[in-house]
Amino acid sequence: MRKPLGALAGLVSLAALCTPMTTAEAATAGSEAASRCRVTVAAPRVNDSAQIVSAATRRGCRTDTLLRVRVKRAVPGPDPVVKSGATRSGSLALTLPCAPGVYYAVATDYRGRGARSKAVKLSCAPAGTPTPTPTTSATPSPKPSGTPTATPTGTPGGGAVGTAEENEVLKLVNAERAKGDCKPLKHDPQLRAAAFGHSSDMAAKNYFDHTSKDGRSFMDRIRAAGFTGGTAFAENIAFGQATPASVMSSWMNSSGHRANIMNCRYTVIGVGAAKNAQGRIYWTQDFAAK
Repeated sequence: MRKPLGALAGLVSLAALCTPMTTAEAATAGSEAASRCRVTVAAPRVNDSAQIVSAATRRGCRTDTLLRVRVKRAVPGPDPVVKSGATRSGSLALTLPCAPGVYYAVATDYRGRGARSKAVKLSCAPAGTPTPTPTTSATPSPKPSGTPTATPTGTPGGGAVGTAEENEVLKLVNAERAKGDCKPLKHDPQLRAAAFGHSSDMAAKNYFDHTSKDGRSFMDRIRAAGFTGGTAFAENIAFGQATPASVMSSWMNSSGHRANIMNCRYTVIGVGAAKNAQGRIYWTQDFAAK
């Protein structure tokens, strides 16, 4: 399956990207005139526990046989099977840990019937409960570009870097780092500009991704904000958490985000928070070692 999926309309938000998709029942093999027996398989989706699930069923069959289900990930070259299973009960659901990517499911029985679902792009947040995604880099690739603007969630005060909410996130970050004997991070104005610019861009354009709609990476945004030097970088993003405490809880309960927060190598951070039209907050943390 090499067909492009087109524009990611599902990235209007992480919640929308991972909303359970309508079950797709592929055409069954064999002649319906000869038998009502058919195999159906549902497209992979992300459940409320942020796991990928897919299910297949044999319907209208008068005889039992083995039903095999495979969930595949679309990548360059042969698509690997990431989870498989078999049953004689007539139906089988597979559950596996989620990693962002394009997935589809294939079901076959031992009487020659089969079905294949449509391919869907998943980003690993359960429906209605968006979760953050981390990314890291040790090799920046500058590509200057403008920084998007939007309305922050709070009001900067007294010449300090960031809003009250953003600085509360920084306070919570440093409290966690202290538990791991890491030095506190300083709020860097250029990193904050990059972080807020990305949060506001996601809020304004209704998407959720480390890659901007114009194709920029988080390193492109950091360099465009005027940050120079640095030997290592990382970014955490999140969407939907209403408070600094709740977004920090989400990040700290995710191994990738926690690793970024607890990396003692980093010395500076930028925190940006912006609301979309519905009042839900997009959060971004940009880290650097300098």
